[in-house]
Amino acid sequence: MLFRENRERRERSCTGPRARRGITVAAVGTALAGLLIGTVSATTSHAEDHAACRPDGLYTTPGTDVPYCSVYDSAGREKMGADHQRRVIGYFTGWRTGKDGTPAYLAPDIPWDKVTHLNYAFAHVGPDDRISVGADGAGNPATGMTWPGVPGAEMDPDLPYKGHFNLLNKYKKQHPQVKTLISVGGWAETGGYIDENGKRVDSGGFYKTATNADGSVNQAGIDTFADSAVSFVKKYGFNGVDIDYEYPTSMKDAGNPKDWALANARRGGLNKGYAALMKTLREKLDRAGAADGKHYLLSVAAPSSGYLLRGMETYQTTKYLDYVNVMSYDLHGAWNEFVGPNAALYDDGKDAELAKWGVYTTAQYGGIGYLNGDWAYHYFRGSMPAGRINLGLPYYTRGWKNVTGGTNGLWGTAKTTSCPAGSGLTTCGDGAVGIDNLWHDKDDAGKESPAGSNPMWHAKNLEKGVVGDYAGKYGFPAGTKLTGTYARNYDAGLTAPWLWNAEKKVFLSTEDEQSVKAKAQYVVDKGLGGTMVWELAGDYGWNAAKGQYEPGTTLTTAMYDAFKAAPAYGARRATTELPAQALDVDVSFTNFPLGDSNYPINPKIHITNRTKATLPGGTEFQFDYANSAPGNAKDQSGWGLKVVRSDHTAGNNIGGLKGDYNRVSVKLPASQPLAPGASADLDFVYYLPVSTPSNWSVSFGGRTYALAGDHARGTTVTDPGGPTPTPTGTPTGTPTGKPTGGTCTAPQWDKGAVYNGGATVSWKSHSWKARWWTQGDEPGTTGEWGVWQDAGAC
Repeated sequence: MLFRENRERRERSCTGPRARRGITVAAVGTALAGLLIGTVSATTSHAEDHAACRPDGLYTTPGTDVPYCSVYDSAGREKMGADHQRRVIGYFTGWRTGKDGTPAYLAPDIPWDKVTHLNYAFAHVGPDDRISVGADGAGNPATGMTWPGVPGAEMDPDLPYKGHFNLLNKYKKQHPQVKTLISVGGWAETGGYIDENGKRVDSGGFYKTATNADGSVNQAGIDTFADSAVSFVKKYGFNGVDIDYEYPTSMKDAGNPKDWALANARRGGLNKGYAALMKTLREKLDRAGAADGKHYLLSVAAPSSGYLLRGMETYQTTKYLDYVNVMSYDLHGAWNEFVGPNAALYDDGKDAELAKWGVYTTAQYGGIGYLNGDWAYHYFRGSMPAGRINLGLPYYTRGWKNVTGGTNGLWGTAKTTSCPAGSGLTTCGDGAVGIDNLWHDKDDAGKESPAGSNPMWHAKNLEKGVVGDYAGKYGFPAGTKLTGTYARNYDAGLTAPWLWNAEKKVFLSTEDEQSVKAKAQYVVDKGLGGTMVWELAGDYGWNAAKGQYEPGTTLTTAMYDAFKAAPAYGARRATTELPAQALDVDVSFTNFPLGDSNYPINPKIHITNRTKATLPGGTEFQFDYANSAPGNAKDQSGWGLKVVRSDHTAGNNIGGLKGDYNRVSVKLPASQPLAPGASADLDFVYYLPVSTPSNWSVSFGGRTYALAGDHARGTTVTDPGGPTPTPTGTPTGTPTGKPTGGTCTAPQWDKGAVYNGGATVSWKSHSWKARWWTQGDEPGTTGEWGVWQDAGAC
């Protein structure tokens, strides 16, 4: 029952603006790599406690001193420059080279002063399980191509390769605050790759490399890929790796139809392979970073669809990511007949696709609509601080023709049986074509795939009634004229603009300054880390001399302007205070039924006591789960699970979900104590997808502890049945237990003195230890997460 509508839409199984480039959404020599990726500054000296800079909830590779302070500040926030309080991440694609006669988008066209990160799309996984951008040569856009005569595209002669990688590093020298990541995979290249002739080779990609045919983890393939990715990053001067795996879900027929035969046979093991892939990448990047004195970033492009996310269990890989880029677009498109926004920020309670399948009227869902960016953000907020989440925005359109019903097309329908060859569909949406489909892909028969896919600069010209001078380069003859007018509409409740051509019955879902500014304000208000854009080449600017819109920087500039003076992003995951002491009690979510069988969503919470003390019957566990699901979770184990707090109590989510969490309390049965090394399973039930529940506490014997597996800042691992607590390597607040007292032997704190990390002082009958460089900060006033750590009374 749950998400039945998505069985028909199959998640972008029709090709769209990213199929050729595999979108999801989405060397400098060794001597230069340190400059480009960022070295430890004078204030992040060898004496600095790098663990103090670790983002809240981020996994640290055991035994590795990761140099977090090369990227993050002492609050665990990314350092991006004084005028970049939030991320602006742009995908920069390798195929808009101009060599085919269509407009090029090259490194000189990037608004380098407006972006914070660039993701190069795409590398792929080769048949040998190694990362690749194809064979070197003059025709390779990444490493060999040149653009003679193009201003700004002159190659840097100091680098041993050409192409986009040369230019990216050339411009990074001029803009050292900008970080670059190599993005691997995409819609077309998750299960294969595009060869030098533009043909897809079905090599297996991530599906084969991460998961064996029997569903087991392919650790050998994963190790090969991860080792090659680390070498690749170093060779070409990237700051990290972005994984665009579409999709490691147990939902049948998800992702590219060309991958179904291989992926469907492995569905039961894709999540395990994905988790092993991300853990391995994190650990190998951490070890490389420790050796190189710089922290390497790891991110993913993540789906926003509740259908796909239901089959991705609780996305238990978020702890390995510096941040997640949420593909909060492709929420409606010509893979089915339901005409709606490509990237609505909010639900309006009228989504025709959801309404048809009873989502609004099924009691367990609480009226929550899940095809919008706000719902997707809250899904990931369940396991991550807001600042480690970036909202995705599309710089392209999606659209239909022959639309019937709706308000100026919105929530109307457009159905056809003439579906693109290779889409796997027998019925689909009647996608817009021709001048309304400029950025179209071709189907397996070599014909135009109807999708209403256009860069925003072309959509703005349609709105203005202009046929741009570029039309001929896309195959439209001179003198081509538009039929009808394209009237702009805007729904503030959805935060969604669109164009409606009443004569042609064409609906094009767009993005423009009004919607981007509203979404940027949402990012600021909610404390998100920033935005991600697919893709930069779709942005627009007005050419007054020609009287037309062209590729430009209007939307990216709007985000930069909104963020440059914004307050710092949300760096804490928990919204209530967690205990300072943590226990090594392992919690995992297992035994998810596969695919459509996973309704209601019903995993086991597997709890293992790794301490030396028995957890007595009656021990209480509490945790938060995202309010992307309503506060009606329950258990089927007789443990008495109850929701003790819901931040969102309004029922439906029209206008957005309030707060972040539902908090759960559950107790071990009195007859079921948990001895050291023993495990117990809780049968957990909920009704809409959530990411991995977090902010755990466990209470017994009059004491309350956090859990070590939450990787929360400010906690120290202890063992109630063992010796003294063991520091986790993260900064602690007020020490656990009572101060032991003694004599103050350290020198008195001096307001004018400079103290480096590790320095100790006496102040107001306490000893204090500096976590990092400080001057003028009075001990006892900097708070639990501040520079001075209370070392006890003296």
